[in-house]
Amino acid sequence: MEFGMFVAMYHPSHRRGERTEQDVLREEIALVQVADRVGVKYCWCSEHHFLDEYSHLSDSESYMGYVLAKTERIHLGSGIFNITAKVNHPARIAERVAMLDHLGQGRFEFGVGRGSSSQEVLGFDIPSMEVTRDMFDESLPEIVKMFGDEPYGPFEGRFFTMPRRPVLPKPYTRPHPPLWVAAGSPGTFEKAARLGIGVLCFSLASPRELAPLIETYKKTIEKAEPVGGYVNNNVMVTTDMMVLEDGKRARDCFLANRGNYHTALLARYLDSFPQAASLPRWPAVPPEVTAEQLDAAIRHGLMAVGDPDEAVATLRSYERIGADQVAFGTFSTDVSLDDAVESYEVFGRHVLPQFDKDPVHSTTRQREAQLATSTT
Repeated sequence: MEFGMFVAMYHPSHRRGERTEQDVLREEIALVQVADRVGVKYCWCSEHHFLDEYSHLSDSESYMGYVLAKTERIHLGSGIFNITAKVNHPARIAERVAMLDHLGQGRFEFGVGRGSSSQEVLGFDIPSMEVTRDMFDESLPEIVKMFGDEPYGPFEGRFFTMPRRPVLPKPYTRPHPPLWVAAGSPGTFEKAARLGIGVLCFSLASPRELAPLIETYKKTIEKAEPVGGYVNNNVMVTTDMMVLEDGKRARDCFLANRGNYHTALLARYLDSFPQAASLPRWPAVPPEVTAEQLDAAIRHGLMAVGDPDEAVATLRSYERIGADQVAFGTFSTDVSLDDAVESYEVFGRHVLPQFDKDPVHSTTRQREAQLATSTT
């Protein structure tokens, strides 16, 4: 099992007296560099628009180009690029993907989606959330075709048209970087598997709730008809992580970091995601997690919080359900940079090596194995 992180420029109003957008940006970049150094393999970068406080990372392609130059081994992934034509023209997506792939010399992962919020989607003159499904389905296979060596087109579609043109540059990774899609519902897990692409599951679900989704994905992908040039058999899931040598201090740090406010913003904006009935509606904020609730969550393997042994026990629960990658949204709380850095360093020394023993990224290994088979 591999590990990742995700960044989104979370900028809550209650911290704006102490931290500017520039501070948020620089701290996230610093933590990605630490993650790279300790062996975390993936960093997923959001693309969100108009979601005040929740995410100020709208221009993620510029962010990723910069961070690729500041890191050495970690793969930077779009988590996600919105590929609906009114938000991002498919040819512009293909160009950005290829350029990022070149800048990282193969360290870019191509995650796609259709937008997670009506606040975003309707802001781009798209009439409804429902139509974005058809927009996504039209764009993805056309973008893959644009990666080919021949000029693309002509194409006459429902949502975009394009004359015959060479889409340049061509990807550094041949035939193209690994494909992923944001998914949270059973139907999207199954659809991703049929298309032969990885799943980015940004969800509050527990391992028990995720298990049947992953099982469906793993069974279905065996019969995939890949939309891309190869199958990316991968499921990424998310959880909280605060690991320190002193488990009590890790708990105290987690409890002080106001993660409940981020959860409230998630419920406010991300109306395309399944929402727990217990979540209050904005502007109400869920109650803060108590020490007793946190201890129970750690005992049941829901959060990688505590000392290294406790984190290992939690992550075993994700390993058992078949998760291929666990990613952490560390700066989705009020955690300080110093505490976050210490946590990643402890995680890298004591926890990560017990799960991830292969220096090669899973996406690279799968692509190379399948292409080698196809040429023999």
